[in-house]
Amino acid sequence: MKFNTKTIHGNQQHDPSTGAVMMPIYQTSTYVQSSPGVHKGYEYSRGANPTRTALENALASIENGTHGFAFGSGLAATDSVMKLMNPGDEIIAMDDLYGGSYRMFTRIYQRYGLKFEFVDMTDVSNIEQKITEKTKLIWVETPTNPLMKIADIQAICELAKGKGILVAVDNTFASPYLQNPLDLGADIVMHSATKYLGGHSDVVAGALVVKDEELAEKVHFQLFAGGGILGPQDSYLVLRGIKTLHVRMQRHCENGKKVVEFLQNHPKIGHVYYPGLESHPNHEVAKKQMRDFGGMVSFTFKSGNAEEAKKFLEYVRVFTLAESLGGVESLANHPATMTHASIPADVRAKNGITDDLVRLSVGIEDIDDLLADLENALN
Repeated sequence: MKFNTKTIHGNQQHDPSTGAVMMPIYQTSTYVQSSPGVHKGYEYSRGANPTRTALENALASIENGTHGFAFGSGLAATDSVMKLMNPGDEIIAMDDLYGGSYRMFTRIYQRYGLKFEFVDMTDVSNIEQKITEKTKLIWVETPTNPLMKIADIQAICELAKGKGILVAVDNTFASPYLQNPLDLGADIVMHSATKYLGGHSDVVAGALVVKDEELAEKVHFQLFAGGGILGPQDSYLVLRGIKTLHVRMQRHCENGKKVVEFLQNHPKIGHVYYPGLESHPNHEVAKKQMRDFGGMVSFTFKSGNAEEAKKFLEYVRVFTLAESLGGVESLANHPATMTHASIPADVRAKNGITDDLVRLSVGIEDIDDLLADLENALN
């Protein structure tokens, strides 16, 4: 079954009790048992719920995994991966990554004895230099947020192979439409399903997908025992969003390329960050592991003036100044004061997140309206 069909039918079945074509919202916390311990596969909705199960099956299908898990947020999913670790374990993470991930790693899990090394994963040798006998996890984000760095997933997985090191990939920016890390050797794929999977900015959710049975059991235990589950209403919304993922991503990619072309040719724009550009330092790796380049674009101003970035963001009208990404609507973001504000200023500066950096999530509106909005705001 090909991807565009998987989004609609992958691992799905019509509701067995009614024949409903779309999975109903099973708004229930508990389930009748005919005798103690004798039930129809569901006991209590923290453990499993039919609507969530349908979503988890769909997640496994589109990421070419065997087990999917739906969480209350992307950070809840990330949290469960961290709970697979033990005090004293070392984790190597991408230096340019989502601010919430950095905040969790440094302000929560360092207190519990985990050690984090943040490296530029565009050069695999940077990872190799940090590996010790205590390294248990490599946390990859590619494309990265917000500088659009690309890490070679397959090369990183080959480096970790046979060393007892898990490789987890945050696939949020790419979505399964563009990239499937499990096929490249990763052990765990993470998504903020709030973004492209949900696709309509109306739900907060997270997801993990794995292939290994033993690892799946460990992840399910964290979900069940930790309780960070996704409710049935939100599960339904993400499941519905997945059914249009392929058509939305096609338009995100088309519009993204045209926005990049516009920005490159505008006299006020400094640097444009987009892996689809041949000038992007990791373009060849992106071509190798991605089917297209998505709708996420970041750029700076030629003046380097943070006030110019601020004014631009105040003047956009079709683009909405807001956090998040991956919805049908176009969003504009100022990482330094919004999504990455929790990263200390000196760390942001070291990583290249300047105060004049703007991140765009290019939506699926008519491209002429998007370009006219950018032109107007820049002028």
